[in-house]
Amino acid sequence: MAPKLHGRAFYESIGSPKLVLAPMVDQSEFAWRLLTRAFLPAELRTSILAYSPMLHAKIFSQNLKYREDHFRPRKAAAATENLTAERSEADSGQADWHLDGNPSLDRPLFMQFCANDPALFLEAAKHVQPYCDAVDLNLGCPQGIAKKGRYGAFLQEDWGLIYKLINTLHKELDIPVTAKFRIQETREKTLEYAKMILSAGASIITVHGRRREQKGHNTGLADWEMIKFLRDELPKETVIFANGNILQHGDIQKCMDATCVDGVMSAEGNLYDPAILAPPPAVGDEGRAYWRGKTGLGGYRMDAVLRRYLDILYTHVLEQSPPDRRPLFMASDPVPAAAEPTPDPTPLADEPPSKRQKLDAEPKRKDKKVTDTNFTAMQAHLFHLLRALISKHTNVRDALARSRAGDMPAYENVLRLVEAATKEGLLEYERDPSLYEPESEADVEVDWQSSDAAVRRCKRPYWVCQSHVRPLPEEAIVKGSIQLSKKELARRQRADEENGDVGLVSGGTVEQVATNGVEKAEEIPREGMVCG
Repeated sequence: MAPKLHGRAFYESIGSPKLVLAPMVDQSEFAWRLLTRAFLPAELRTSILAYSPMLHAKIFSQNLKYREDHFRPRKAAAATENLTAERSEADSGQADWHLDGNPSLDRPLFMQFCANDPALFLEAAKHVQPYCDAVDLNLGCPQGIAKKGRYGAFLQEDWGLIYKLINTLHKELDIPVTAKFRIQETREKTLEYAKMILSAGASIITVHGRRREQKGHNTGLADWEMIKFLRDELPKETVIFANGNILQHGDIQKCMDATCVDGVMSAEGNLYDPAILAPPPAVGDEGRAYWRGKTGLGGYRMDAVLRRYLDILYTHVLEQSPPDRRPLFMASDPVPAAAEPTPDPTPLADEPPSKRQKLDAEPKRKDKKVTDTNFTAMQAHLFHLLRALISKHTNVRDALARSRAGDMPAYENVLRLVEAATKEGLLEYERDPSLYEPESEADVEVDWQSSDAAVRRCKRPYWVCQSHVRPLPEEAIVKGSIQLSKKELARRQRADEENGDVGLVSGGTVEQVATNGVEKAEEIPREGMVCG
């Protein structure tokens, strides 16, 4: 067995990747990782380091069904279970490689776990170490379920436990351990926190430039200056990834320049535009999949991305050939002699069916529940991907809402509707480009205190993949998206009075919020939540 590498030597051994796909709850599964890499030429796809979704170490170590649903490195589950930690990949043979960690498709790969028990964390990690490059500890999940379960960002007060979790894997595992965490209240505390994690044995640290309370409507901006501070203060050999504020491909280099980190991670931006880690094709090389407007700005068409996503599921997960499909529509195509058949939108009735209609209807067939994460993630992925399109074409939204995990005919119908909506948009654009022409980035004034500029910068025609820009917390309060809790209102009032006494203007930040006037904590991590 080759000696275990650590730190920068390990980072260099996996190709020194600068592009990183974040761990996201039930949303960075094999099929989506493959889709994200598919926008690069085949020889460059290993330049993207991808993380698995966050997995629960205790459940993963003790529940075979949970492992089979979330981790399928080999075609036979028994082969995965029987492969001991001591056996190398070469010893086990390559013929039955399947999905997760497949050397020809899914590397480099870090498997991420949430954990609060070093022994269970190690047991879970030993299940995956033959199939991945490193195991990552989640120290950033800010949701209520993490608080109840005592993991993620809610371990950050227990430095002793964090040290034991990382150090146990550093000493006992055959592959490196890494960690992803959120910044703390001050630079000094964040620096000491990072030093402790590195001293425990973490080979790479990923710094999410937001604090634990920055979530949901209170997400706000990530603090690149804090990440740059860590880069300056930590030893030069420390490998650091930055996470936060990546809305478009161009933001990756901006983040690299601002923070001087080794790699940049994309999370939510990738859910809305899975091509975000790849540069756009050169002018003239767009083909049918990429749309470029008259100003030069553009993006990948949603119908093209959805086709590619479904084809990955057919080819690799279902192991069957994708359906034959016509070339994607372009406005320059010859007009067909006969009208094309209209896809079945399966429209919702204007009124609910009568009692007699319900009685006369055939009983619903109870299908076997699909639990493979590659299929259970589909609907949430498409609500992200198609967000701009379904706000205009609600028939697509309705068809998607009725699509169930693994129901490929239903998703083929969604694809046909998306293709029809894209065709309609392309023809409208040809008739009047001013309806959809995106603003030139040079015309958008950068204002980090307002999300309006980011919205204008990212805006594309509805049929093009594009990031969703959240309003900043103070903007959300003004617009009524969130309401301050009574406690926060009282705190602000006291601050206003104190500042008024000395002639200061109060600014304030949102620390606690209540939605619709009711305070409550999120009980489960949302799909796509950046956990770590």
